[in-house]
Formats: sequence, C-alpha cells, structure tokens
Amino acid sequence: AQPCFQNTVTNELGPCLQTPYTLTPAAPVLSPHTCVCTVLTMKDTVQDEKCRWGEFLPGAQSTGLRPEDSGPCVSSPPPSRPRMDLSKDLPPIDSRRALHIWIIENLEMVPVPERAHGNFFREHCYIVLHVPPSQKAKRRAPSDLHYWVGKEAGEEAEIAAGAFMQHLQGALGEATVQHREAQGHESDCFHSYFRQGIIYRKGGLDSALKHVETNVFNIQRLLRIRGRKHVSATEVPLSWNSFNKSDVFLLDLGKVMIQWNGPNTSSTEKARGLALTCSLRDRERGGRAQIAVVDDEVEATDLVQIMEAVLGRRAANLQAAIPSRTTGQLQKANVRLYHVHEKGKDLVVQELATRPLTQDLLQEEDCCFLDQGGFKIYVWQGRMSRLQEKKAAFSWALGFIQAKGYPTHTNVEVMSDGAESAAFKQLFRTWTERRRGNSTPGRMGTPTLAKLDMGKLHSQPELAAQLRMVDDGSGKVEIWRIQDSRRQPMEPKHHGRLCSGSCYLVLYTYRKMGRVQYLLYLWQGHQATTHAVKALHDNAEELDLMYHRALALVHVCMGSEPPHFLTLFKGQLVVFQDIAGHYGAAPSESATRLFHVQGTDSYNSKTVEVPARATALHSSDIFLLVTSGICYLWFGKGCSGDQREMARAVVAAISGKNKEMVLEGQEPAHFWEALGGWAPYPGKRPPDEASSFQPRLFECSSKAGCLVLTEVVFFSQEDLDKYDIMLLDTWQEIFLWLGDAASEWKEAVAWGQEYLKTHPAGRSLATPIVLVKQGHEPPTFTGWFLTWNPYRWTNNPSYEEVVEGSLGAISAISKITAVSTGTSRTPSRDQEVNKFHLSRWPRNGRAGSLGLQGFTSSQDSSESEPELGPRAGGSTSSSHSSSSYPSSPRATVNGGLRREQLMCQATKDLPEGVDPAHKESYLSDADFQDIFGKSKKEFYSMAKWRQQQEKKQLGFF
Repeated sequence: AQPCFQNTVTNELGPCLQTPYTLTPAAPVLSPHTCVCTVLTMKDTVQDEKCRWGEFLPGAQSTGLRPEDSGPCVSSPPPSRPRMDLSKDLPPIDSRRALHIWIIENLEMVPVPERAHGNFFREHCYIVLHVPPSQKAKRRAPSDLHYWVGKEAGEEAEIAAGAFMQHLQGALGEATVQHREAQGHESDCFHSYFRQGIIYRKGGLDSALKHVETNVFNIQRLLRIRGRKHVSATEVPLSWNSFNKSDVFLLDLGKVMIQWNGPNTSSTEKARGLALTCSLRDRERGGRAQIAVVDDEVEATDLVQIMEAVLGRRAANLQAAIPSRTTGQLQKANVRLYHVHEKGKDLVVQELATRPLTQDLLQEEDCCFLDQGGFKIYVWQGRMSRLQEKKAAFSWALGFIQAKGYPTHTNVEVMSDGAESAAFKQLFRTWTERRRGNSTPGRMGTPTLAKLDMGKLHSQPELAAQLRMVDDGSGKVEIWRIQDSRRQPMEPKHHGRLCSGSCYLVLYTYRKMGRVQYLLYLWQGHQATTHAVKALHDNAEELDLMYHRALALVHVCMGSEPPHFLTLFKGQLVVFQDIAGHYGAAPSESATRLFHVQGTDSYNSKTVEVPARATALHSSDIFLLVTSGICYLWFGKGCSGDQREMARAVVAAISGKNKEMVLEGQEPAHFWEALGGWAPYPGKRPPDEASSFQPRLFECSSKAGCLVLTEVVFFSQEDLDKYDIMLLDTWQEIFLWLGDAASEWKEAVAWGQEYLKTHPAGRSLATPIVLVKQGHEPPTFTGWFLTWNPYRWTNNPSYEEVVEGSLGAISAISKITAVSTGTSRTPSRDQEVNKFHLSRWPRNGRAGSLGLQGFTSSQDSSESEPELGPRAGGSTSSSHSSSSYPSSPRATVNGGLRREQLMCQATKDLPEGVDPAHKESYLSDADFQDIFGKSKKEFYSMAKWRQQQEKKQLGFF
C-alpha cells in the first residue's frame, strides 16, 4: 500500500521552512503501516479512514509527507508480528526506588534487575522511569520517562516501546517529562542516572534475558570506554584494530581485567575508566577479579603479552580516534519557538520568536516546539491543548526533525504545562510558576534578612545559599584599592566609600564550624579601565597564593553586589562618580551632586551617585541632592517607611550640610534649578520578577577553543571530582568549583563569562561569578547540595596514587603469566587465555586488586585546621594531607573527641565505645557551641524532633 499521508506542513513566519514542503526520511525506523490503521489492525479492527500524521504512536517516525491529495487510506495486511497487549496491568513500581528500568521482550515490558542497571543491549529497546526524591523541594519535581532505542533494535520493538511509554504516561499523569533516547546520543538527564557509566552490550533476546550474571568468569570481551563526566563503554571486536590512541580500553577476561589507556588520554578519562572497571568487577564478579592497568606498554611488557595472547600480535601502529561530535554553547544558544497546530488537513508550523524568549509566548491552549539549535527539540503542551495533539507530540517532533534535516538521533523532550524541566525553563528570560485558581502571585518561602535570625545560617547551609549570606557580616573586613597596578590599603573609616572609576579588593574572614574561611570580593567600577581590571585580577591571584589558595573569589560588578557584600558596610556603602569621594573629602562647594539612596535595611542598602538631572529621579525611591548651600532629601511617592528611615541614617556620611526634606510634588523652585529644570522621569517601578529557576550543575571542558558543558542532573557532592571544573548556575550567581587536580584553573572565569554571554535567556553579564576551591567551599555553595560532608576530601588520592598505592609490597603481589596446559604444540588463543593462572604480578606493570576506596568515595579522616594566614613565599602546604587519629575515646581535645571522629561517620567507623545515637555528646563544650551554635544544655532542652533535625543537618545523626 502507498503511504497515506495527506498533511502538508506550512510555515507562516520565517525563512527556515519552505511552504509547503515534502518530508523524506533520512533513516526511517518504522514502516508505512505505523499509522492509525496499523494500530487498529493490531486490535483486530480495520477502518477505512484517512490517516493523520498526528495519530502515530509515540516514537514513530513518518516515512513521507505528500502535499497532493489522495483517496482514503487502503491498508494492506501488515506483516505477521506478535500482538502487543496494552490491556494488561502496568508493572508494579516500587516507591522506595528512584530508578525503574524495563526491557521490551516479546513486545512486553520485563523489569531489569537493579544490579544490571546501566547495561543496555543494542538489539533492544528500554523504558526508564526516574522519580526524583522530594526532600528539600518546595514542590515535587516532575518524573522523567524515557524510551531508549538501541542501534540494532527492530522496528517492532520501537513501536512497542513508544506504545508502552504512552500507556505508562497515562497512568503516571501529566507531571511527567517524556524523552526519546538513541544509543550513543543520550541526553544528560539520562546519563545522570548511571554515575559509573553506561555499557552497550552485544547480543539480543537470549543474552538480554540473563541481563548480568554474577560470578561468571568464562568471559572474553573488549570494551571501548569514552567520556569524561558521562562515561559509556561499547563492546568492540577482540582485535588490535579496535584500539586507538585517545580512548581507554578494557580487556575483560573474567578473573583478570586489564585496562589499557591510550597515550593521548587524560588523567580524568583514565580515572573515570578505572571507576567503571571497578564497578564492573564488583557488580559482575563479586569483587573477586584482579585489575591490571597499562599506562605505558614499555613498563608493562608482561601485561602486553597477555593481551597479545588474546588479541594476537599488533601489526600496525595505533590509529587516532575519530573525534566525537560535541555541541558548543553558541549552537545551543540559537533557540526558536514555534506554534504547531492543525488547519484542516494541514499541519501548520509557525515561528513565534527567537532568543531571548519570554514565558508569555506559551499559551495554555497551544502546542509549541522549541528548537535548541538542532541539539534538542522540546515539545510543550498547554493544559488546554487538545488530547489528539498531546498523543501526536512525538510523531510531530520527529517529522519536524526530518524536515529540518537534523540527525535522526536528535533528542526529543515532551512536557506538559506545569511540569516543565529545569533545562526548558532556563531557555526563557524569566520563569514564574503558573498558579491556578484565585491564588495570588508572589515569591514563596524566602524570609527577609531583616527578620531572620542570623544564627540559623550556621546550622542551615541551604538557607545561607538561598539568601546568599555566609553570615551576618560580623567577621574581619580588609579593603585595598587598586592604584598604579598595586593594592593600597584603605583606612577603616573610609571602607564604605568607593569610586566608580576604580577597582577594589575586599577580604572577609569568618569562622564556620570552627574552621577559618575567606571570601575575597573583586569589585569593579563601571568606569574602571581595562588596565585597572587586569591589575585587580593579578593582585587577587597574588593574595590567593599568600593564603594558600584558600580564598573563594567573588567577581562583583558595580550595581550587582550580592547581599553579603552590602552587609559588610552596614548600609553605609556610597559609590562616588569621581575620586574625591574615595578619600572621604567633601564634594566641592560649588558642585551639584545627586545620590540615589536604595534599600530598606542594613543588609541591602547602598547609595550611588548618578547624573544630576531630573531624568535620573524615580518615584519609587529616595534621592539626596547636594547643592552649594543646602541638601535636599527627596522622597518619591512610592517609597516606603523603611526606605525613608534608612535614608536618614546614611545621608550623614555623604554631606554634613543642613538637609531639607522634600516630598515629590512639593519641590521648591531651587530644587529644579539645581537639576537644570524639570523633566519627565519614571513613575512607580513595576515589581521585581520573581523567577523560580532550579540550580543546575555542569562539567566544563574546552574543545578546539570552545566551551563545552555537560550537565549533571540530580547532582550531589559525589559528582564533584578532583579533576573537574564544575559550573553551578543558581541564576543569581555562577559558581565555578575548581578541583585540586584540575588543569585549567586560569580559564575558569573566562568560561563563566562565556556561559553568560551565550546563555539562551540573555543573561546579565554582571551576574556575580564565584570561584570556589575544593575543600574551601562556603555555605552559599554547599547549601545547594542535598547533603555535604566537609571531610570528604581529607584523604582523596589522585588516579596515579590509587594505581601506584594498590601495588603495595611488590614481592607480595600476584603476577599474571600465560601458561598453556593443552597437549597441542600450538594452542589457540582461547586456550592460552583460559588456561593462564595467577602467581605474581609484574614489577614494572601497574596491577593489583584495586578498589574504589579512596577513589570514588574518600574515606573520612581527620585533619588539624590551623588558621591560615598570608605568607611571603615558600611552598604551599596541601590542605588534603591526611593524618590518622586513634580510635579510642582517649584521643580527645578539651575533654571531648575530635569533631572529625564523629561528624558524618558511619557506625562502624566510630571510635570504640561511642554511642551512635548520641555522637554529639562526645564533643567538647567549645566544639559543640561552635558547630551547633548553642550550648549542650540549650540543645538538650529542645524538643526531641528538633534535636534530630539539627543532628541530621550537621552530620551527627
């Protein structure tokens, strides 16, 4: 039968699509029978009706669109295939687990055992459901439902996967985001479920039925391992021809696993490969396989001999790896929004807008495509859109991908109004949660700083992160002005007087849980020269070295100061337009100057000099007009009582002249004369848009000079590795976390700036950028993580240290030798490999019984925390050198156990005699006060549930 498509797709706006056009498939995955007629046939019902493009099953791909008219659809009998029974009850979902995986076998959903998660057979399709935990969430995040298509999967399996996903979606409700995943091109969201990596396995139905067999050692396979943060391993032919210089390869021989690292692989790739290797050993061999590592073939000749026994002699040189395609930030920034609707027999695709997008473009009765530069296609369905449109979402999106000429593996993400993913929301300039019924909009749950007990910031890092406040600003403050490329210290009495043409370094020292921590603000005035900005960064680098790389560097642009920066000046911050204000000198007697007074309390107030003209006024704020004879304190009609009270307190720092209070509309003539005459000025300011964006974490890397970001969804502290540079976007700030072993520290700030420049939402380039070093994270950073262990990196060996340290005493380590025990003089390679035995490892090879201890999760150990201070020179002492303490209660400080012996420790790791239910009671009184912010007597007088809550937050539960 001929394809029965009658739809034409038109584009009413924009040149990107022709009108009308014919779709031709790049690589069709479904037959022409994948229309409603096929579905009806599978249900033993055949109807003579015209097929609609939108009536395809999810996951179906159209095989053609014809603009010409045709008659009714004539269905020929489809090929014989097993029936797919959707009337059966859905498989049970264990509410205690976040991740559920099913494989499509015989057109049925079969659950995959948890130990096999991460293994995907290339001849099959899978359905993956992730239900995120709701802890620390103001509202439950949407679930994610994926269907995954293997490269060698059949047409029937994909049809079944799409149908089952639609069936499962109907049971889960609309608060579920649907994804289409293709092997080798999975989304970051999908990869984030499998921290150790994804394994693409050969085989089909028979081998898939076994999933993963534990303690089976008669195995020979070769895996090519690729990726940095998101790792994947693919089974390749057992041949040297499969090797290249830039990837990691794992020769898995059952009892022995040899990891071969290409000469061009980085330490990060080697470490991630080793983590995957160890994970395979533990899950599939019960931890009983030996792991060997070949970093240099010259130094590991015995291991190479074993490899050659399996792979044969290597005849040719290794080839260079084919570089994997990556999508740069500029491509991802090219976003276009389309409105999709049916018009008669036609499907109309109408371009609505390009970057930057606004949320009001999404109407609740519409269905929209959002094309992110061909990298991903989002389908947004309004809550009032038609049911038929919702069912057709995937088929429409795949047809759109074909029409645009995008690769067939392009990711598709379908979501409903109110269940949008965090990635989708951040493609818009602002985003507010839509409220139904009579509820009124407004910011939810964020307390004001003036009414907050600042003591809570020590025990609740999530609150510190939300408010962007490490404490109440009562620590030590030092300020330097950059002058002649050097830093000049400022006297404390002038600390609050800055100049817009200069740059300043503001060092803040505070204590957190008994540890001394630092924030170094790099403040840049609007009128600062390029030379001054460079000198600012150079002096900050020098100061950071003096403090042993312990400073968190906060890059601040004038006008975008974070709340904690303003708190340091107690509301007395004044920014002058010229240098006179910097030295504290009074303005010239003949000068007329206008100051904009902003803020309602000492935590958010600042005063900035603006041009002395009427157009600079604003009805919602307060201004101080300084003339040669008198000062006018002008109150706009829209200012509040708190603003007026704060203004009276700060204007004395600007001028000692007599001040006259002036209300808007009652100004004397001299007031307007001083401003050059009356002129129109803005009225009441609209309320600030309260955007509700979730934080997002990315791994940063550079390829061909371009920034490449890999997102880690559902992130935790475990996703921060010492080789990484990670970007945490909280929308109001950009954090760049620098691992100890990261090699591109100097590029970090430039990467943060490039991220802002290329962001699809058109972000402000003045957004503060914060550089955070491993082991010196402020609570404004750690509070964005569900849990945080401050001692996780106290014993965090590098990849090289893990490999070398695993050797132990060379004489006591096993050596691999290939011994042929067959009767034949020329045994086969299989015989040679299967008959080698373990006796002793080579002295010059890197091999051993490697484990993940200290590699993927550092063992907690304690460390003294002396107060760091500046030094003139010399080497920097590592902040991660571990020292072991006795596990006896006698190892005490000031009458109590050391805090490192108790915090975040499992029961088996506690000192002998410690009651796990009352770990906090073993602290000294001083440490208890420092950590909990109260005495033991006050703590134990609280309700039991509050005690338990604080113990959970501080690592004593």
